[in-house]
Amino acid sequence: MLPLSVLDLSPIVQGGTARDALHNTLDLARHAERWNYRRFWLAEHHNFPGVASAATSVVIGHVAGGTSTIRVGAGGIMLPNHAPLLIAEQFGTLESLYPGRIDLAVGRAPGSDPLTQRALRRDPSAGESFAQDVLELQAWFREAAAGQAVRAVPGAGLNVPLWILGSSLYGAQLAAALGLPYGFASHFAPAQLAAATALYRSRFAPSAQLDRAYLMLGLNVIAAESDDEAQLLFSSLRQAFVNLRRGRPGPLPAPDPEFDRNLAPAERALLDQALSCTVVGSPETVRLGLRAFVERTQPDELIVTAQIFDHAARLRSFEITAEMRPQP
Repeated sequence: MLPLSVLDLSPIVQGGTARDALHNTLDLARHAERWNYRRFWLAEHHNFPGVASAATSVVIGHVAGGTSTIRVGAGGIMLPNHAPLLIAEQFGTLESLYPGRIDLAVGRAPGSDPLTQRALRRDPSAGESFAQDVLELQAWFREAAAGQAVRAVPGAGLNVPLWILGSSLYGAQLAAALGLPYGFASHFAPAQLAAATALYRSRFAPSAQLDRAYLMLGLNVIAAESDDEAQLLFSSLRQAFVNLRRGRPGPLPAPDPEFDRNLAPAERALLDQALSCTVVGSPETVRLGLRAFVERTQPDELIVTAQIFDHAARLRSFEITAEMRPQP
């Protein structure tokens, strides 16, 4: 059975609060655990009015403390925003608290706009040292050498699986060279999916962490009892995406059955391209859509995300997705 995981942005909806979003995140994680999802990952974004997971390590602790068996991690930590030592300490702490359940996936993007990046006290060129930062992060997790002056405490000697995330050939090449599992952001940036997948698999070099390539792909899945209901739920994500591209990010909007009719042709084309890795519909539609995507891309694991305004509808979407997961 193909492993399924959850990517959650802890969405803040119109009329809701960050407290509500974080409560709903934990509730979703508890349900995902019962529905046999493998992982529950949270993403780092800053200055996004619709995302409550900016303090990603803190939210991971909240979720891991409220669940029992599901793996919990970052999908991902935007490493240019942080000193690698701090991330090693944070995830070393999480691994010490919840041993064998913590994942750390890192990305090169800032997860914010340039103004916010400056507020984070990060140099705009920090992403250029991403490969070196990943190597440094790996070093902090190794057993400390005798006489080592600085060490990650906790962190050194702990087994925290490291992943590389990306939406371009750069991340695929780095993951392959370091022998690390790779997650591709096909759920919002699918343009280089085929090329990055081929590059990663063809150039993968086995490492101490991983002996063969392991590819996780992101997929939007909006499931409901009928195709029409699912399409209505999907309008929230489409609105949010257009608002972001217009430079007006905000809380996740309520569904709007008229939204698509008012779109400019260029915006419609943008949505169709950016959200092309999306399955929307009834249980049977979702079953067929998941199977088609898996047959086309051959991932080792799918990580599913669903930006849905109503929490009960979001739970039902993930439940249907779990029931319709592709069989071998």
